[in-house]
Amino acid sequence: MDPTQPAPAQPTADTVLADLAGMLRTVLAEYGDDDAVIGMSTTFNRDLELESIDLVTLAGLLEERYGQRVNLAEFLAGMDFDEIIELTVGRLVEYVVWSLKTTRPKTTQAG
Repeated sequence: MDPTQPAPAQPTADTVLADLAGMLRTVLAEYGDDDAVIGMSTTFNRDLELESIDLVTLAGLLEERYGQRVNLAEFLAGMDFDEIIELTVGRLVEYVVWSLKTTRPKTTQAG
């Protein structure tokens, strides 16, 4: 575990939403729109008007915060185009919480 990247011991939707909202404001600041209201029902496409390059930036921010346990590209790869267009912040929050809860630390086998 990297002590410079502390993830919540028990991630909740609220803590992940707060983290994600901060990341999205960082991305939106590029457009001078860092005061957007971001909630669970906010859509990336319709509400925030994010482009695919913005999702790449967001993927990097998620990895910086949570490590490789949260892989946005892998998450999006499992969706069809319409699902990606309708993707909400809440759905990504649920994915992050699930990823952090289900990922176990790697153990080495003695041998």
